[in-house]
Amino acid sequence: FTRGCTGMDIYVALQKCFYMVREKKTGKLYALKCLKKKHLVQSNLENEIRVLRRINHENVVGLEDFYESRTHYYLVMQLVSGGELFDRILDRGVYTEQDASKVIKQVLEAVSYLHKNSIVHRDLKPENLLFYSAEENAKIMVSDFGLSKTVENGVMSTACGTPGYVAPEVLAQKPYSQAVDCWSIGVITYILLCGYPPFFEENETLLFSKIRRAEYAFHSPFWDDISDSAKDFIGNMMEKNPTKRFTTEQALKHPWVAGNAAKDVDIYQSVCEGMERMFAKSKWKRAFNAAMAVNHFKKGGIFQSAPAPSPSSLPCATVQSSSQKDCEMSDDVDPNGNLIPDSGNLSSSIPVENVCAHLRVHPAGNSTKEDVQFRPSTR
Repeated sequence: FTRGCTGMDIYVALQKCFYMVREKKTGKLYALKCLKKKHLVQSNLENEIRVLRRINHENVVGLEDFYESRTHYYLVMQLVSGGELFDRILDRGVYTEQDASKVIKQVLEAVSYLHKNSIVHRDLKPENLLFYSAEENAKIMVSDFGLSKTVENGVMSTACGTPGYVAPEVLAQKPYSQAVDCWSIGVITYILLCGYPPFFEENETLLFSKIRRAEYAFHSPFWDDISDSAKDFIGNMMEKNPTKRFTTEQALKHPWVAGNAAKDVDIYQSVCEGMERMFAKSKWKRAFNAAMAVNHFKKGGIFQSAPAPSPSSLPCATVQSSSQKDCEMSDDVDPNGNLIPDSGNLSSSIPVENVCAHLRVHPAGNSTKEDVQFRPSTR
């Protein structure tokens, strides 16, 4: 499972629970994901590692190695340093449908690879789409497989994902398939072309009701300059009936992705205005996951129909919770975003100066009683 590395030095902290590290022997840089064991009561770590070990694709962030100490797990990941998708768009200055089409094509190729290997991502969203490097033509990388699932029987039933990107069948608590990833790609495409999401409301009840009905529109004037081909592509990806929804293979053959149907007209200003208005980072990125929402609201009739606001008001709406406490995640979560029962105020981050003390690397076959090599379960 390990490659017998000689050890790593911490180079600089990137963000909470992630560090840039250098392999001493080669000097190569990696991203180190640090997870505190006592925070992993409900984590999907074993599943994430099991999935990552099966993946080898140029547009998917890969797992390079794995280590365990008495108190922590360490995932050595491929270093992806180009930043998040939306941040790069905001920094471009010029942005067209063709740019969006190129991004979606790479996402589709990665997800198609996953589906062919019986893997469903289940949490595709812009935050999980990263650029490999800061270079202008850097490739897109799909990341974060904490909610991914290996599918042998073709159906799943656990409610998970992120509000706004989750498919109707998931919220309806029905068995679902790989088609949920295609729905999420449709939502991402929609946002890439106008800057705001297809589903948003002032409270979760209305939001989830709209998603279940697949109730969205291409509002004027925001969509006036977007090609009919792009709208057709989105319509096929965001088809309410998962059996009629485009597969990744069908999507890759669509003219907007495979042909020249995407317009080469600058839409930068309208898209950026929408993104800056709709995606206040602190609120949107801390949205609770769909499983929490389903459990929290199903007794209160979350999916009852409610009248939608007029189309003219939609792009100006703000995504927020009817209860700020409900919308924002508790600090008591593990590094994968899962709630930690009765955890107090445990911190999931590790100070940079203390990481080397925690990271006691053992080549395969040389584990100590205190630091045993991790083995994914066979369940």
